[in-house]
Amino acid sequence: MESVTLGKVIKSNSHTDYICQIYGPAEVQTPPSPADYAFGTFVRIPLSNSGDYIVGVIYDTVLLNPDFGNLGPRLSPQPDLAVFSPDYLAEKVTLVGITTVGLVDAENTVYQGVPSRAAQIDALVTPLEDAALRAFHTPASGGVRISYAPMLLTQAGALTHHLLMSIIDQLHGLFPDDTARLNVLRNELSWRAYVSPLGGVR
Repeated sequence: MESVTLGKVIKSNSHTDYICQIYGPAEVQTPPSPADYAFGTFVRIPLSNSGDYIVGVIYDTVLLNPDFGNLGPRLSPQPDLAVFSPDYLAEKVTLVGITTVGLVDAENTVYQGVPSRAAQIDALVTPLEDAALRAFHTPASGGVRISYAPMLLTQAGALTHHLLMSIIDQLHGLFPDDTARLNVLRNELSWRAYVSPLGGVR
């Protein structure tokens, strides 16, 4: 089954932080559902036609509605806007933030960490399928690798620990033999996210 296209890159906040505009019903035949771009979803962003692609994770969602708070009179009722002013509806958009965690080249060689190259404006964003997600986290020695975790932890976002816990929950199903190791990391992250901010003592 072909993966749905979530949307396109419209800007970046940094070399590792991108904003993707999610496609709406008027833009594609089969628009993505909210579950397709949920918090913690892994995505791929192609780098031109080289076959290389950036691997990223959705960490935030922003809803934009320019009509919010506009109580003035309207010349056309809302249903008529789809016919007479379809561009008006397009101003209501969903944006997702994507933080990059690595790169996969055309030979399927995996690089976890900061990608050396940046994505381009209008690059298409699609979910990363399970097989590619497993390969991205499998080192040559086997097992599971999450060497980008320290990089994510250095980011100041309030949801960073929750993002890593979501990632670990996904990896549980892909790496059942590494459940014990993943549980240790998740328990530590859970402590930092829920207990440590309250001044708990270990």
